[in-house]
Amino acid sequence: MPTGNGCVLHRDELVGRFRRSRSADPEDAPRPLASHAERKGSECCSAICAPGVRLERLAWLAATVFALSAPVPAISARIHPESNEVVTEARVEGTFMWGSTRHSTAESAGESITRGDASGTPLPERVATFSFVAVDTASGIAGVVVASKFFAVGSVVPWARAEVGAVATQSFANTTFGPEGLALLEEGRTPQEALDALLAPDAGRDQRQVGIVDAQGRSATYTGAKCMAWAGGKSGPGFAAQGNILTGPEVVDRMVESFHATAGQFLGDRLMDALEAGDVAGGDSRGRQSAALLLVQAGQGYGGFNDVLCDIRVDDHADPIKELRRVYNVWRPNQLITEGYRLVEEGKYAEAIELGKKAAELRPDSGEPLYHLACYYSRGSQPDDAMHYLEWAIRLDPSLATQAKNDPDLAPLQMRPDWARVVGEKE
Repeated sequence: MPTGNGCVLHRDELVGRFRRSRSADPEDAPRPLASHAERKGSECCSAICAPGVRLERLAWLAATVFALSAPVPAISARIHPESNEVVTEARVEGTFMWGSTRHSTAESAGESITRGDASGTPLPERVATFSFVAVDTASGIAGVVVASKFFAVGSVVPWARAEVGAVATQSFANTTFGPEGLALLEEGRTPQEALDALLAPDAGRDQRQVGIVDAQGRSATYTGAKCMAWAGGKSGPGFAAQGNILTGPEVVDRMVESFHATAGQFLGDRLMDALEAGDVAGGDSRGRQSAALLLVQAGQGYGGFNDVLCDIRVDDHADPIKELRRVYNVWRPNQLITEGYRLVEEGKYAEAIELGKKAAELRPDSGEPLYHLACYYSRGSQPDDAMHYLEWAIRLDPSLATQAKNDPDLAPLQMRPDWARVVGEKE
């Protein structure tokens, strides 16, 4: 039997608790349930449970079930999604029995209550979150950004496949929606068609929330009728924004506004800005815990061996979105530097230099971006600028001098009279 703290009580322990509670508190016991014969099939009968669904009262319920000489596979308590009542459930050979105590809000009953779907199967913890799914059709980058009062949300919600699209699955997330949704898009289904196909056989569809965008920029978002308020979403060309248990609709609205305002910029920057805008608007009404960003682009993973452009996560932090931004600002310069070298190899030196400058702006206290910027200038036959940035880089990080002496990109500078001074060689 699941308990409020996630433990399981077996049959013998339930009987023991029943006996102890009967002797200790006989006056406070719930009324016995009607017999199985009297209730006919799957009719319901009730027993009142105290707020918090105390184990002793669950033991009384279990003992009554034992009295019917029927097996007890599970007894659980859940919050009714519409009435906010705490509902105690026991399933006995197809018989469903329940009892409830009303609370002013679902949260007042505690987050540890075991929940079940229509079939009585326990559901996992709700992934209450706000997410933004997007595709840049010009660059081919697809991605998802997400934040939640939930541990390691990045391991559950975001899914993406290069040249196919991206999916966010949340609120009692059905994680099969990620790979299966992408497979449907790859078969040629539209996001709405894929969404319909995913939801149709899912008994828990009323508690799901999903956003899908394909490589063409077509999109769809879905919020089940029993997702906890505030819950909703918006979709449009190239994006799908959604959230549940939010402070209000303004969270989604601000994310969408931010995305529109940054049109033409790098998709990772746009997604981070959108997430921060949603957080400023209120975000998850329960607070903050984790955040994640996933970006894919064909052939742009490490070494060109996969398509994962960016996969960064903050699993447990007091201010996860701020921490995600810090980590992103470490990743982004590295990505710009890598892209800069690709442009250099193509002879596009001016474009490479612009990316190098952006990287240096993101990490102003680091010598490394300046070092690579010097390499771009050197490869582009601009030795004065190259030496300027090399000297600046070495002042910030003296260890770069050793690297410079053996770097073929900087070989054209070695004949300059100021070379020895900058790299610390004896003249």
